[in-house]
Amino acid sequence: MPVVVEPYDPEWPLLFEAERVRLERVLAPWLEGGIHHIGSTAVPGLAAKPIIDMMAGVRDFEEARRAYEPLAEVGYVHEPHRPGIAHHFAMRAAEGRTTHGLHLTEPGGDLWRERLVFRDALRADPDLAARYEALKLALARGELEDYTGSKRPFVADVLARFGLQPGRR
Repeated sequence: MPVVVEPYDPEWPLLFEAERVRLERVLAPWLEGGIHHIGSTAVPGLAAKPIIDMMAGVRDFEEARRAYEPLAEVGYVHEPHRPGIAHHFAMRAAEGRTTHGLHLTEPGGDLWRERLVFRDALRADPDLAARYEALKLALARGELEDYTGSKRPFVADVLARFGLQPGRR
């Protein structure tokens, strides 16, 4: 399936905010550390896959498994990703396209720090964001086979500037 990277849409933060409000009610029994807009749609001006990625902090990772059913009731499907680090969910439009992604993880953990540090680095440095966008656009054109995997060295370099190693557990 081809990767679609679209120009920045000023509606993305509004879509996040509406979903954050809804998810705060659903996740209230487990929530700690808030719900954050992460990924490229969280960076003003950055082209992105049109998926609103979010990360919610939970008090206890194992206890948060009880959120699966309430999330399913509002349209989220559990998709295992980084087991033991995050519970991952996706919401899809009627035609099957993913519209939202949600990670439940404990605040302060590696995934928490990685996602927020990377987002904030892109927000703070327009040149860095432009280089990342150029990479994403090249990958979406199929110039490299693995869209996500091919971004890893770039992400790792940015995180290293802040003393983080991606994927450390």
